[in-house]
Amino acid sequence: MRLSRLRCAFLTLAPLLAAPAVAATDKPLWEAGAGVGVLSLPAWRGADETRNYVLPVPYFTYHGRFLRADRHGIRGVLFDSDRIDLGISLAASPPVGSDRSGARSGMPDLDATAEIGPQLDLTLWRSDSHARSLKLILPLRSAFTLSGSPRQEGWVFSPALNLDITDMAGLPGWNLGLRSGPLFASRRQHAYFYEVTPAHATPARPAYAADGGYSGSQFLVSLSKRYPGYWVGGYARYDALQGAAFEDSPLVSRSHYLAAGVAVAWVFGESSQRVTVDD
Repeated sequence: MRLSRLRCAFLTLAPLLAAPAVAATDKPLWEAGAGVGVLSLPAWRGADETRNYVLPVPYFTYHGRFLRADRHGIRGVLFDSDRIDLGISLAASPPVGSDRSGARSGMPDLDATAEIGPQLDLTLWRSDSHARSLKLILPLRSAFTLSGSPRQEGWVFSPALNLDITDMAGLPGWNLGLRSGPLFASRRQHAYFYEVTPAHATPARPAYAADGGYSGSQFLVSLSKRYPGYWVGGYARYDALQGAAFEDSPLVSRSHYLAAGVAVAWVFGESSQRVTVDD
């Protein structure tokens, strides 16, 4: 159970680390595989405790007429436009046991959480070859706990600018992704991670009531390449929490930090049917 929950944390990044694509390419309708990834990230945003994970990574692409799953995520082709995509945004956080956390000692454990919701992608610019593109992405996700009795834990809105560059100069076949933007969340979402009730207050951890609003900013860079038979990728993410609505919480020990991960996946099967992918 614990391993399946941690897997969600890596699946959150799968759309950013998937195989590169170029315009009008002949590809299998679907590809499937599996691999392994290594993650290093804080126990929660703002924590001074780092967790390292080794976990399985599924690999899957699908280039259907109305449904697609690739480096841009999972999305439906609902508009007769190559400038607008409506997809699914996913995110997750690992569980945190209070017995392993000095800052949360004596408080309830944090269950693993998953976030899911719609994402609207607006292409602001694209090169003639489709090898370069700049998009405004607008994801709105509902958060809920992955426990025996799941609970809804608020909403997250994370608009961002996303720049994709394929076949970089000097690095043919490599895909570079750059993403940056603010995060906003409801009071319930902030309270789940940062609120301290009077019953759990201590002299070193005063009671704190969280508000909704600005949640800081994120800057992410990813790099990946699809080789014959396997795929490799990695990412680094910088989080800045200065000015966040919860910055004064006693559970926030760091106002900025770096998270990173690498993965490799082997492609075990692919469809005999080929389709033309104009990415």
